Amino acid sequence: MREGVLGRALERGLVCVGVHDLRDFSTDRHRTVDDVSYGGGPGMVLKADPFFGALSAIRRQHGVPDAVVLLSPQGRRFCHEEATKLSRLSHVALLCGRYEGVDERVRERLETDEISIGDYVLSGGELPAAVVVDSVARFVPGVVGDQRSVAQDSFVRGLLDHPHFTRPAEVESESVPEVLVSGHHGEIRRWRKQEALKRTLERRPDLLEGAALDDEEREILRELRNDGTD
Repeated sequence: MREGVLGRALERGLVCVGVHDLRDFSTDRHRTVDDVSYGGGPGMVLKADPFFGALSAIRRQHGVPDAVVLLSPQGRRFCHEEATKLSRLSHVALLCGRYEGVDERVRERLETDEISIGDYVLSGGELPAAVVVDSVARFVPGVVGDQRSVAQDSFVRGLLDHPHFTRPAEVESESVPEVLVSGHHGEIRRWRKQEALKRTLERRPDLLEGAALDDEEREILRELRNDGTD
């Protein structure tokens, strides 16, 4: 979090991130945060008390969070809409699970939401939390130098991004598409729309069901689909 766009945002005070060690809120001299599961079974379960203690400390120091989010494989899939929703909140607490899981009373008493970053399992919620922080921070004004970059990102309108090229114009006999160096802004705009639609149709056709397309894009999509059936 000290590097790149997020690191600069933290330095400038545009975003504030605090990290809390659950062991600081353990109630025994060994600073224990996990225990065996009632009913048996493999793996250890994170205890509820350290989470309760951590949230109480956060409330005293920083006020009541607008949302308490547990990072868990059982949560709702994290996506662009979830990131924008969280970015509108001023204070979010992210709870990181580990081991076999978290005591169910944490879910029942503390969380307001539960998020998963994908259909796979990690050893803990720390990496998912970092993903959420990085994604959400991009929507905070001033974090990204040119806000148009955020407005034109993949998934903003339900489309993947179009291809990008930079100097030199030729790399290992592969040249930049002529339209991009033509200076014809109308043709460039249409080419980018076409490539974004083509890429989305090929790789993530499910996104097109809810995509916000303009008339030109709908026409291009019809042409692409007709070409595919031919």
